[in-house]
Amino acid sequence: MTSPADPPNGAGASDSAETGGPGLRLLAVTACPTGIAHTYMAAEKLAQAAEALGHRMKVETQGSIGAENVLSDNDVSEADGIIIAADKDVDRSRFVGKKVLVVGVAEGIHHPERLIEQVSDAPVYEGHEGVSAASGAGAGAGAGGGGGRKGRGVTYKALMNGVSYMIPFVVVGGLLIAVSLALGGDTTSKGIVIPDDSFWKTVNDIGTIGFQLMIPALSGYIAYAIADRPGLVPGMVGGWIAAHGELYDSEAGAGFIGAIVTGFLAGYLVQGIKKVRVPKFVQPIMPIIVIPIVATSVLGLFFIYVLGRPIAWVFENLTDWLGGLTGTSAALLGIILGLMIAFDMGGPVNKTAFLFGAGLVSKNPEVMGACAAAIPVPPLGQGLATLIRRRMFDGQERETGLAALFMGFFGITEGAIPFAAARPALVIPANMLGGAVAGAIAGLAAVEDSVPHGGPIVAVLGAVNGVPMFFVAVVVGTAVTAVATVGLMSMGAARGSGGAVLASAPASASASAPASAGASVVAEPVLVGGGVGSAGSAGSAGGASAASASAAPAAGAGSVEGQVLSGYLTEQTVKEQLSAGRKDDAIREMAELLAASGKVADATELVRVAFAREDQGTTGLGEEIAIPHAKTDAVTAPVVGFARSAEGIEWGAPDGTKARLVFMIAVPETAAGDEHLRILALLSRKLMVPEFRERLAGAADVGAILGVLGEIE
Repeated sequence: MTSPADPPNGAGASDSAETGGPGLRLLAVTACPTGIAHTYMAAEKLAQAAEALGHRMKVETQGSIGAENVLSDNDVSEADGIIIAADKDVDRSRFVGKKVLVVGVAEGIHHPERLIEQVSDAPVYEGHEGVSAASGAGAGAGAGGGGGRKGRGVTYKALMNGVSYMIPFVVVGGLLIAVSLALGGDTTSKGIVIPDDSFWKTVNDIGTIGFQLMIPALSGYIAYAIADRPGLVPGMVGGWIAAHGELYDSEAGAGFIGAIVTGFLAGYLVQGIKKVRVPKFVQPIMPIIVIPIVATSVLGLFFIYVLGRPIAWVFENLTDWLGGLTGTSAALLGIILGLMIAFDMGGPVNKTAFLFGAGLVSKNPEVMGACAAAIPVPPLGQGLATLIRRRMFDGQERETGLAALFMGFFGITEGAIPFAAARPALVIPANMLGGAVAGAIAGLAAVEDSVPHGGPIVAVLGAVNGVPMFFVAVVVGTAVTAVATVGLMSMGAARGSGGAVLASAPASASASAPASAGASVVAEPVLVGGGVGSAGSAGSAGGASAASASAAPAAGAGSVEGQVLSGYLTEQTVKEQLSAGRKDDAIREMAELLAASGKVADATELVRVAFAREDQGTTGLGEEIAIPHAKTDAVTAPVVGFARSAEGIEWGAPDGTKARLVFMIAVPETAAGDEHLRILALLSRKLMVPEFRERLAGAADVGAILGVLGEIE
């Protein structure tokens, strides 16, 4: 049953493509969002359990180095059951008519025997009840925390999927608009205007298209994460409707909040339609014709005729209410406008405040002055937060933060939407607090803005009266938002169980722990932008990955004395006992150990990147193992270190064990290929063998440790 795609294997029966026995013919697919450690740990555990129980099993791994050991059509046709242990979307269309058990990747690690026992009683997959593998995470017996906690994990994963696909639209659209305003805009009574016959007007139009598409992208890919491809069209169309208020007689669209609503409505509506029993002759056209048409029509009509009317009502009544406040305290009006501007960033509440201020530019420019000061605060504040506490944000978010700073300077409030969509319960209050402070200061100082636009750009172009206090208002409001964001994120991380809203990406909704963030994240977090289903094209990549792995020399046959793992781990980077008792101190000590190799150019930066990786999700893998890792130009070449801890170090592992075997991997950003992922995969597989761990823990000295580790490749 072994296919030609099977990768070459090292020592040990557990590394084989297929474990054998006279029992059931089973298949499995393992995957986690980044496809690094947990993917291979689950594969190894399932293979070991199947062999011990006398069953034949082949496991396909969908890792970051591509799909390996890919299941063939013959494998599927002969299978008695299939286990999908994954926290990301796995294509199940090839498993129609087979018993399929879908659980989280952590279930594959911690309860493989139970899963093998359950797969015989699993439901037959009929092709129209498909929720993503991610939505089934933790579905197996013993999934702790109950359905509500699992549901929150599914919801958060879907939300983050939408955010990851929305970010490029925000960045591209926002930066093109900002550049066009800076280089081609003129200050007029109507705001910063680009002449129609200008080259920069074309650039601005392209950026505007990008901005218009970000709301449908957010909605569409939320629906996609819930309902797979049939949910994409209704989600995107629903998002477009939400963003265009003219379709439901509102002067402003529902913004990103409306897109989140339509995304979830579309996803679960499609899920409901999938469960409807239809004749067999209709089934082939269900996912490509029937479901998208019915779901899109129902959702669109529902939003326009049911949800749209309250949105229009809110817009009209907020405008009337603001009109009654024009004679009140300037500070109070500034606070209210600042709160509204920062609330939904382009939605109906934001637009109400902006249009109210714009309508009074000629009569009462102080009102627009308060708006202008509050407008840049959300993107500037979020961008500043990514700078002052970089460890709290992943690489994509830090890049988005830089773009948000640029957009904030040009008064593009939407630059903060990716942060607000990912963590609404934390970011929106922080934005509103900073916006209120900026609006209040500008109102008290009687700052005037003579054009309907905001941000520092209007002051630079001479449209603001009271420039010093305008900048004071912007700077103070920005600082308040940044500090509030960092503070709320820190508080949430400390609470642990409330951390689901903090994570920069989906975590494992496993039996052992719900989706969460900070130290409580169980599985590898998704690299935002990779998106769900990114392994869809991995079949071809898998061959290259396998070839790459096979090209590496086996340590037992050709390793240099004192060097293992292709020479990345040497006697200089092995330590018999760590002196550190805490995770942070252990990471610093491991970084110093790597520095002994001469391949570390900046130990401080290496530590910072390793800390940032821990903030995304613990690298404590369980089984008393931790593998902190970093991809950074703080190292000049790939390097691996290993040390032991007699007492064990609390690393936030999913099984609650303290780390006694600690590896640290660091590779340069510019390193060719995915060498660190290959190393992680090799380590993860071998370390699942109890006998190997025992010998590694009991090795007498550095030489003996190297001898044991030399078996890995």
